[in-house]
Amino acid sequence: MDYFFIGDPELVTAFRFVGIKGIAVVNAEEATAAFQRITEGWDETAGTVLPDIEGCRILILTEEVADWLGELLIQWQLSDRYPLIVEIPGMMGRLSGRKHLVDTIREVIGIHV
Repeated sequence: MDYFFIGDPELVTAFRFVGIKGIAVVNAEEATAAFQRITEGWDETAGTVLPDIEGCRILILTEEVADWLGELLIQWQLSDRYPLIVEIPGMMGRLSGRKHLVDTIREVIGIHV
């Protein structure tokens, strides 16, 4: 399995329809526990992971889950280890204050069309 998802129960079900396993979380404590289970289950030296997330190379999170994880998520992203993290909007759409990827790229390269 290349992908794994952490987010709203409804989105977990939707991802399962396309063959992506996931864990439903409803608060910061559950999100932290699920994230730690996935990331701490990865053993880079042995090249193995927990049985139910074996082969997870990309972890998909909703923006809300990413906010709940806060500094823990930032530290993981800076660690240069698998799984890579991808954030998507949740059931209620984009969280306020979040930039779109296109806006971020435009800001970095300085081109606005």
